[in-house]
Amino acid sequence: MSRIGKLPIAIPSGVTITVDVAEITVAGSKGTLKQFTMPDITVTQEAGEVLVSRANDEPKLRAKHGLMRALINNMVEGVSHGFSKKLEINGVGYRVATQGADLKLNLGFSHDVIFKMPLGVTAVIEQNTITVSGISKQQVGQVAAEIRALKKPEPYKGKGIKYEGERIIRKSGKSGKEK
Repeated sequence: MSRIGKLPIAIPSGVTITVDVAEITVAGSKGTLKQFTMPDITVTQEAGEVLVSRANDEPKLRAKHGLMRALINNMVEGVSHGFSKKLEINGVGYRVATQGADLKLNLGFSHDVIFKMPLGVTAVIEQNTITVSGISKQQVGQVAAEIRALKKPEPYKGKGIKYEGERIIRKSGKSGKEK
């Protein structure tokens, strides 16, 4: 049995889960998320818990078993607490500001970069820190990765956009030959 897949998912108060044949709907105080069900994976709801089980022990089905349980658990956590990622901007003259719902980034290019925020994801700016938050873990992570990809941190001075707590491996600069 899958170590992750066999664990029950506790349903916190204020969260409702609807299990249909084709999809699972999770609704909470922050919003609603939907996920399609995978073939040969059954999801049952009983006594304040959600259980995920599989039809047989094929390797691909075992992987889907754990995946389905993790997806449902992330949906439950997202609609009750939400997810967030923090990004730091380092570099002389590198700035970020909001422009309506979008981000206006000055990253040392000849022009400002406008990043359009998708629906369901918000960004809050404090000095040179961007906090990306939303109810979908996948969407929050994807938006944070796209913002980071605009100017990845470089290894010599560490300038660019990095995740909070990310360690940038530094390289030494030129070393002149001694004669």
